[in-house]
Amino acid sequence: MIEARHLRVLRAVAATGSFSAAGRELGCTQPAVSQQMKALESSVGTPLLVRSGREMRLTQAGEALVRHAAGILSGLTAAEEEVAAIAGLRAGRVRLVSFPSGSSTLVPTALAALRAAHPGTRVSLEEAEPPKSVEMLREGDCDVALAFRYEGAPQEGEWDDLVVRPLLTDRLVGLVPERHRLARARSVSIGELAAEPWIAGCPRCRGQLVEVCEGAGFTPRIDFATDDYPAVVGLVGAGLGVAVLPQLAVESVRPRGARMLTLEPAVRREIVALTLSDLAQVPAVAATLEQLARAAAR
Repeated sequence: MIEARHLRVLRAVAATGSFSAAGRELGCTQPAVSQQMKALESSVGTPLLVRSGREMRLTQAGEALVRHAAGILSGLTAAEEEVAAIAGLRAGRVRLVSFPSGSSTLVPTALAALRAAHPGTRVSLEEAEPPKSVEMLREGDCDVALAFRYEGAPQEGEWDDLVVRPLLTDRLVGLVPERHRLARARSVSIGELAAEPWIAGCPRCRGQLVEVCEGAGFTPRIDFATDDYPAVVGLVGAGLGVAVLPQLAVESVRPRGARMLTLEPAVRREIVALTLSDLAQVPAVAATLEQLARAAAR
């Protein structure tokens, strides 16, 4: 195997014409230069220099290796500088996947802080709900996934193979039209909304809604279903039904025509940032996780 240090010595010998002059240029002794040249010739299996008295010239193999050495060493230098830039957060790339309400609340604050601290780090954003976002992480299609899971839902082994960075606990709230009979109430039990038409959110949230309602003794009549939280709020505001949404989702939308009520008993979901154990050691990924945690703490 050819070592970079040996190539540097060969180039110095070719440029200066002697071991002693090469040693002076490289800051080492003449015997050290001679020893490294022998090691290089041994590794390539052929002489690289012809010594005749005080004169020294390259063999054909030596000329070929010197010709390639410039490109090899410059490429290695460029690689070292790029890696150093990434390690020092002067460069780097992070592919982030988030669910919509996270994209509109936590992500902007986190990415603005990340850019201010490390302007050379680039972050791309794609939206996907869990479990799709978690699948993307495991399949190598992203580096960080913002995800959630509901309290009380089956969790055994769900994220055991991932690095989990808890961010916040998000409480579900009730949403009713401004002229609804319960609009002035401070809190509402989900059973009080049993006879109402419902507007449901994303598939996972929809499943959680049905589960909570059935736990209260009724099956909700879902008239509308949409993954778009502003659409849910708009439908409620227009008096077309009631909804239960994560508070984080409501914070990202101006709820015109709708009232937000505390839901009793409390239903919560855990918001987390996920990554793979190897990726967690990458400086740009670690910095992204840290900024997401700071944004969630505000």
